[in-house]
Amino acid sequence: MKNKDSVRLEMPALSVNEGFARVFASAFAARLDPTLEELADIRTAVSEAVTNAIVHAYPDGVGTVVLTARVKGERLLEYTVKDRGRGIEDIPQAMTPMFTTGGEERSGLGFTIMESFTDSLKVTSSPGKGTTVRFCKKIAPRL
Repeated sequence: MKNKDSVRLEMPALSVNEGFARVFASAFAARLDPTLEELADIRTAVSEAVTNAIVHAYPDGVGTVVLTARVKGERLLEYTVKDRGRGIEDIPQAMTPMFTTGGEERSGLGFTIMESFTDSLKVTSSPGKGTTVRFCKKIAPRL
């Protein structure tokens, strides 16, 4: 039986879908009544993760990006962004601020931004098989 507190969105790795992913993540988070700041944090982290997959995973074509959202605990949301693209050879290097494989037009701050807006971040990858970015965001209890 599938977890009733999770949803999955599969989309082509196209920049036009980045905004849709943010709305999807926000709509899911709404069930826990987040503050505007918490919602902005989620939207920013999802945006960065999806944009990284779109820009870096499939440099020679269009693949698929899967965004999964789930309630992991009473006030804890987990988001996973997964691609089956080229993968990351050196994850610690890729997570270094200012490092990019995207050319001069990229800042190399995607993972740094994700880390600063989430409570935990985990990146797994296999060259030639894809990358998974998983992060959690705690939603403070509302009084």
